[in-house]
Amino acid sequence: MKHKRQYPGASPYRDRHGVRRWRFRAKGFSAELGVDYGSEDFERRYQAALDRQKTKGQVGSNRSEPGTLKALVASWKRTPQYLGWEDITRITYGRPAEEMCKKHGHKRVAHLQTRHVEALMADKAEKPTAANRRRKVLGMLLDHAISLGWRTDNPARNAKPYKIKSTGYHTWTEDEIGRFYARHEPGTTEHTAMTLMLYTGAARIDAVRLGWGNVSSGRISYRRQKTAKQSQVRVDIPIHPELARVLDALPRDSFTFLQTAGGKSRSPNGLGNLIREACDAAGLGECSAHGLRKACARRLAEAGATPHMIAAVTGHATLGEVERYTRAADRAGLADQGFELMADRMNQEHKLTNHPARFAKKGEK
Repeated sequence: MKHKRQYPGASPYRDRHGVRRWRFRAKGFSAELGVDYGSEDFERRYQAALDRQKTKGQVGSNRSEPGTLKALVASWKRTPQYLGWEDITRITYGRPAEEMCKKHGHKRVAHLQTRHVEALMADKAEKPTAANRRRKVLGMLLDHAISLGWRTDNPARNAKPYKIKSTGYHTWTEDEIGRFYARHEPGTTEHTAMTLMLYTGAARIDAVRLGWGNVSSGRISYRRQKTAKQSQVRVDIPIHPELARVLDALPRDSFTFLQTAGGKSRSPNGLGNLIREACDAAGLGECSAHGLRKACARRLAEAGATPHMIAAVTGHATLGEVERYTRAADRAGLADQGFELMADRMNQEHKLTNHPARFAKKGEK
């Protein structure tokens, strides 16, 4: 049977046992391709041969051929950048890399083109955020490939990210906050968790760690887990009276405010599930734990807090993140505040420029 030239340079031959095998030949170089034309192993060997590299036998599941995506991911996970991330960040970026390796780990990094990046993004087209995360991860991987000398360019930079119409997690409204409190009374874990997150703006990973050890002189102080290794900035905020009333009812010997009934620390996912179930019970299908963090930022913005003030509460490293969190703020109310400030400023300037008559000197000229 005559095969199409899908693999230029590959040709069949019979070994001494009469078995039909395939070999790659090109300008004095040759390499064995195996017996299964077009198989995954054949493709792996062929891609290596194009780089004038020979493979010996089937590569085990725990080994990576040099120059492949799987080898690149393994090398990337040993870099100071990756190891310096918090666990949650390593999961966020490491998981997409592993997903791509399951299907494409044997392929050569040197042959990756922009169209391949776009194809990998298209596999997640129904979830634009996940597709864009793949692009970001590939960008980091290919930057690492450049540092290793495997490539001289980064085709992921040429792939356009998907437009995301969603504004992310829903920001709680005041009506939704009231409905939650109406369903979950003071003294319940749901009420405590809600109040703690709403009046601190803490993320789940931080909220579950907060306890009396973080309280001093009427303030709560902690370092965000997500950026603890990259930033030395601490969140140091006053305890709101509403939060103080809830915390005062908690036992002083508890390790954390949101510990389980058995006295163990609650996990971030456990807290997320707790809030999810509590929201469902209150008929708040759109609301979530992360939305409380955004609600805290919204409240601060509507109260007239500057982006720097909000960042000091939420612990955001950039003002761009603050802007994203406060998009749900009452823009009409903020506009009213802005005009009131402008009117007050103009009135002050008017008083300064219209001096009493005794201060005005009129000369003949």
